[in-house]
Amino acid sequence: MQSTPLTPDLIRGALDLEHTVHGVLPHRLPARARAQYPDPQLALAEAQPSGVRLAFRTRATVVELDTLPTKRAYTGVPPRPDGVYDLLVDGRLTAQATASGGNTVTVDPATGSTELRPGPVATLRFAELPDRDKDVEIWLPHNEMTELVALRTDAPVEPVPDRGRKVWLHHGSSISHGSDAASPTTTWPALAASLGGVDLINLGLGGSALLDPFTARAIRDTPADLISVKIGINLVNLDLMRLRAFTPAVHGFLDTIRDGHPDTPLLVVSPVLCPLHENTPGPGAFDQDALSAGELRFLATGDPAETAAGKLTLTVIRAELARIVEQRGQDDRNLRYLDGRELYGESDYAELPLPDELHPDAAAHRRIGERFAERVFNARTGSPFPAR
Repeated sequence: MQSTPLTPDLIRGALDLEHTVHGVLPHRLPARARAQYPDPQLALAEAQPSGVRLAFRTRATVVELDTLPTKRAYTGVPPRPDGVYDLLVDGRLTAQATASGGNTVTVDPATGSTELRPGPVATLRFAELPDRDKDVEIWLPHNEMTELVALRTDAPVEPVPDRGRKVWLHHGSSISHGSDAASPTTTWPALAASLGGVDLINLGLGGSALLDPFTARAIRDTPADLISVKIGINLVNLDLMRLRAFTPAVHGFLDTIRDGHPDTPLLVVSPVLCPLHENTPGPGAFDQDALSAGELRFLATGDPAETAAGKLTLTVIRAELARIVEQRGQDDRNLRYLDGRELYGESDYAELPLPDELHPDAAAHRRIGERFAERVFNARTGSPFPAR
């Protein structure tokens, strides 16, 4: 077995690589953005490598990857499953693995306090791969911070050559991050990217799609052929701003993106259906009764009457996003709008309800990804992003 340095040309989907005492930690926001507001939720989300993967070309039949995962647990709630690593050969899922050990961060939902328990480095081994030249991708767990420690193979490794695929950069909330998807290649953006034949950069940031200017600048400065921004749910469940602030913030966010991508196809996506916040403002909160029963669920604590004073609901946000895009579209021919309920709406909720009242499950992720690909990447449907 030979060791290959974990260099940037082997890692896709990350905007920054931090060198640690163990190895390399992929980040989905650049260091300058991370330094502007030290929010623990944002720090956790952007360091969870949703959409980040090792990609290389090799004849190797055995691949070993040493990683140091950081897992998350909630006090009083059954342990979460270990994060999944998906190995693809020439674009096809060939093997899956999980990493035992690693660090654990335990969160107390009642107080918000956290406790870190250090753990050991884990080794994943993928064997009996096809004995031929091939493209290999190892998609890192979308929901576990993952330090890459070492890569070993039984044949030389080189970067995957440029295949000429378009790069799709997507920004959104925990739903785009991957929430309760089964594995990193089955988050809805990863599924949509696979169906659309594009390379994904996923800036879905759990709890942190908040129209932050540093996120807009990160998008502005990242090369991409197609850009989509999914706006709304986090603003409501954090009760972050009122309508008076929301409208200029959306304009400013889009203006910043356009500073670096003046003509790139840009899609604004409103929230998928979430009955919790359709007409009830935030803030959202943990359902304490559910927690006492060992279940994780959310509820809305706002008063629907407060929308008259400018509090945001998903209904309010969808109407305003549609109006903003229509207004801007008079001068921006490459700007489009997609109502998130076309991806997951009332009939979907009846069939595939949100298990915790906020996040879609694995089956719903698949449906959202398939619908996004059909509506957005399929030239036959008048797609705004004809990727192929």
